[in-house]
Amino acid sequence: MTPTELKRAIQARKIPELLFLYGEEGFYLDKAVQTIREALVAADTRDFNFSLYHGKTLQAEAVLDTARTLPVLASHRLVLIKDAQEIPAAQLEAFIPYLKDPVAETCLTFVGDKIDGRKKFFQEFKKHGALVEFKKLYENQIPAFVQEQARERQRSFTEDALALFCRRVGSNLQEVHGELGKLFDYLGAKTLVDTADVAAIVSDTRVDSIFDLTNVLGRRDAAEGLRLLGRLLDEGVAPLLILNMMVRHFRQLWKTRELVEQGVPHRDLARRVGVNPYFIDGLVRQCKSFGPRQYPVFFDIFLAADLALKSSGAHPSAVLENLVLTIAAHRDAAAGRE
Repeated sequence: MTPTELKRAIQARKIPELLFLYGEEGFYLDKAVQTIREALVAADTRDFNFSLYHGKTLQAEAVLDTARTLPVLASHRLVLIKDAQEIPAAQLEAFIPYLKDPVAETCLTFVGDKIDGRKKFFQEFKKHGALVEFKKLYENQIPAFVQEQARERQRSFTEDALALFCRRVGSNLQEVHGELGKLFDYLGAKTLVDTADVAAIVSDTRVDSIFDLTNVLGRRDAAEGLRLLGRLLDEGVAPLLILNMMVRHFRQLWKTRELVEQGVPHRDLARRVGVNPYFIDGLVRQCKSFGPRQYPVFFDIFLAADLALKSSGAHPSAVLENLVLTIAAHRDAAAGRE
């Protein structure tokens, strides 16, 4: 069963008696659990018909006793087990007989990070219940998520505001949802979000600075590059995080450069690079600042910096300053760059 199919089943009041929800996308997973609870158990009978257990400490016999107890003054009972990946093997095995003959009035729901399809428990669960995986969204799916959340609150974004918001918040949906809440509270009665609103509320100078840093390196402006690097370090951003962000950005630039040279249509670039469409114009502009043969050299430089940062004798700021100066000074002779 997919998350979409589960959503339809909940809306149709046809929730399976056995559910195992798992995956990396905690936001949608938590939302599904909340929706199931609200659909199955009324607030005024929740004390009698909702039971919560945790995988590491549960005793299967006690959980099953609850699951086999008919609901009180209601049509259904919900038995929820969180952190199901921590259930001891012997306790997990004890659920197998129940899987083959579940109580119709009880929804036994497991929630975990992952499953192990080799185990007999999951093989039986697949036969009698529904396994629902919540996969982490790709970066290029975040704008659609933001727009969906905005529509639910009767709000909308200008194109530039959406691009800035997505660049600053990243891809963690819990954080995205939280930042949207702050932004919408700030808007008051205003319904259209513009860049000034995003700039006022959503702050992530790390991402902006990395983007700016790459720009100035492409212009061979070492002095401005060192200034931007210094600002990141002064703000307390860990040196390894700065390096990782640079590596990620240059990887996107390299991939963009190769796709452009292959003649891939502009409309397909974002999907092929794996970024949201609002970033692709900036990546196309930046990728042309470096010759094709420079990218492999840069990744050798990144590797050397990574090793230096992880050694005991290297000074982090000196390592990163040398990295910035080296990239800014590098020339692609084969491409005729100066």
